[in-house]
Amino acid sequence: MKLITFVTLWLVLAASAFNAWAADPFAAASGDEFLPVEQAYQADLTLKGDKLHIDWAIAPGYYLYKKEFKLDYLTPTDKTRLNPTLEKGKMKFDPYFNKDLETYYNTTRIVLDISGYDNQFELKMKSQGCADAGLCYAPRSQYFQIDKTTGQITQTKKQQTALTQEGQTSEASSQAALIPEEAPKSLLVYILLAMGGGILLNLMPCVFPVLSLKALSFASHSEDKHSHQAHGWAYTAGIIGSFIVVALAILALRSAGTAAGWGFQLQSPLFVAAVMYLFLVMGLSLSGMIYFGTGLMGVGQNLTQGGGLKGSFFTGVLAAVVASPCTGPMMAPALGFALTQPAYIAILIFIALGFGLALPFLALSYSPALARKLPAPGTWMEVLKQFLAFPMYITAAWLLYVFGNQVGMTGAFFLMLGAIAIVYAIWVFQHIPEKGVGKWLVQWSGYGALVLAAYIAYNGETFKKDDSWINYTPTVIAELREGGQPVFVDFTADWCITCKVNEQIALDREEFREVVARYDYAKVKGDWTNQDEDITNILTEYKRSGVPLYLVFPADPSKPAEVLPQILTKNLVIEALERNAAL
Repeated sequence: MKLITFVTLWLVLAASAFNAWAADPFAAASGDEFLPVEQAYQADLTLKGDKLHIDWAIAPGYYLYKKEFKLDYLTPTDKTRLNPTLEKGKMKFDPYFNKDLETYYNTTRIVLDISGYDNQFELKMKSQGCADAGLCYAPRSQYFQIDKTTGQITQTKKQQTALTQEGQTSEASSQAALIPEEAPKSLLVYILLAMGGGILLNLMPCVFPVLSLKALSFASHSEDKHSHQAHGWAYTAGIIGSFIVVALAILALRSAGTAAGWGFQLQSPLFVAAVMYLFLVMGLSLSGMIYFGTGLMGVGQNLTQGGGLKGSFFTGVLAAVVASPCTGPMMAPALGFALTQPAYIAILIFIALGFGLALPFLALSYSPALARKLPAPGTWMEVLKQFLAFPMYITAAWLLYVFGNQVGMTGAFFLMLGAIAIVYAIWVFQHIPEKGVGKWLVQWSGYGALVLAAYIAYNGETFKKDDSWINYTPTVIAELREGGQPVFVDFTADWCITCKVNEQIALDREEFREVVARYDYAKVKGDWTNQDEDITNILTEYKRSGVPLYLVFPADPSKPAEVLPQILTKNLVIEALERNAAL
């Protein structure tokens, strides 16, 4: 049974990669088929009174970074940085930078108030984006002559000159990398960087408890040096074997045109949920709530018994798995280099990284002097083991945060319910009656809780937010209706239970989406989770003291909105949409 558990841990990285590839192995284009930057990102500038609207059309599979939008007001002698109004973007976790970045897909609008500007002026607009398939463009500057009196906007050729001065032509920028190029280094330097990054990875909260407890196994067992060395190499083999699996998975994904790098697994909500559960269970084990994990991490494991080397090997596998959410210094340049090289060099870099991760324990296994300096066994070991549970809990909390950014707060809430279900199952299995019907009921309630946790993790993708909703602003409804488009408006809040129930019953349904598409409805959402004066005002206008509030505006701008009840049904909403589409 332990062997099955460990093999499952070892293959989870490869399985998630295979699932991503198998879903659409030819989804992304090869490097020769990326769009030129001018086709990937197209800006349309229009003047509406004292407001300049910059509407971006972003090609499918491409995105723009919110933080890279910069607008400058130019004069012959100076420039002034402007503060436009930007829409809320989609948070995207970037494994290379190890942080969340706000991005725009499909469309976005920038609004600039130009009431205080000259009638004629020059505008410089800077932007930067990437393709999901892995290419990132260099920052792009565009220049426009704005004439407020005539409403004319002319793009100038200064853009090409500016790009040339920066060392990037339009064609060259389409092949530029987001990360600045470094001076070439030898292969040996990158191998050393990978090893150094692997060594430092041991200090991360994901890995340190596993390493510490495995090392302390030497303090509680006195074997000959050859036995220690054998366990050190078994542990090393488990780590390196796992890193080779990761390298092969990344190379397979990249050859299929999918963007993948270190931490690519974290782009899958299923993987994030599974590893979050893993860290939670490991933390509970270290805290003493459960004990089956102690052999897993080497505490109290008799290294001289049959299967001892197997235990060390799979402890290395576990170390590699729990290291996947972490990154450390020196790793980025080494892995960035690896992913631009032939497969055998990339695998060599990953082997070096794995060897670095295994090196501290391997060195301990070869140094009897270091092993003798470990404190004598005692109650302190149990206290330390319990203390090391807290980095595990912190990592689990961080993974919950990542999951929430991927699928939204509703998904994070359900994943937390899954975690509670796991804790309940563990508690149940420790309190099963010895006999009777109660034994069967209690036992199967524990199994049911585990099934529920697995179901939530597996269906994490279904919690993703619908990006087709437009964020509410005081002017957005009027602007949409000016074009003769019907509008459905949902005023909601994360703390509104009625709103969430309505979403599940009526709004988050295929039938609703079909009717919206058939009659070309614009969907607008006003989020009142935090205080918003604009939303408060419109709630007051419609004589509501709180959310939910649902409005259906017909295509005819002269006709008022229909106010729907606070409790929705699927048919009620569909009938309202069809009724107003005909007005």
